[in-house]
Amino acid sequence: MGRGEHDQHSDIDLYCFVNEENKQQFLKNRKKHLTAYRPLLMYDEIYIIAPQIVAVYDNLLHIDLFTVTEESLLTKDFFTVLYDPENHLEAFQSRQTLGLSIQEFDDAVMDAVWFLFQYKKSTARGNDLWAVHMLEQAFTHFAKVLLRHYVPARAQLGLKTMERSLPAVPLNKFNRMYEANTPNQHPQAAKYYCQFLSEEKEWILANMQHPIKIQPLFLQLIQSW
Repeated sequence: MGRGEHDQHSDIDLYCFVNEENKQQFLKNRKKHLTAYRPLLMYDEIYIIAPQIVAVYDNLLHIDLFTVTEESLLTKDFFTVLYDPENHLEAFQSRQTLGLSIQEFDDAVMDAVWFLFQYKKSTARGNDLWAVHMLEQAFTHFAKVLLRHYVPARAQLGLKTMERSLPAVPLNKFNRMYEANTPNQHPQAAKYYCQFLSEEKEWILANMQHPIKIQPLFLQLIQSW
């Protein structure tokens, strides 16, 4: 919604910006605030980046309510300000981004290779279901790597935006990997993946801050297929 890309299936990420001294009082009243709209089917309190409520209404609308302060508000996405009469959020608007930092890119590459390594171990054990899961984990991180290459302004979204944002040629290669990643066909998916990594290898290593951390394992794995 903050990006203006929502549809009738979208959830709502609602951030309530509070002063530290008012935080505990606000936390006590969150459920009351949510049920002012309509009855809830599900309600759960969790903590990821801040105190959060995951809730589903009786019309199946899903809302994530985050309680944030000046210290905990992250700008990993774009947001729309609904109410801010004293302009507390003005300082945060210039930081809005969907790009990856150099460290986040390095981390995505590391994980894209690491889970391929874990896949290789699982396959050697004959654990097909876990192997499929490990390869899917690799694909998930590789999605951000690809977006950083082809659509860097949307890389933070990862798999969510592949079909909307990635050019047709890399998207078709990516889909081919996913379609083959089944308990019976995952070796073919791994082969496609290694081919794709080989094609992207020079660009990936040239754009990492610390390629030496992963390069030897990276090269050995893609050569093994």
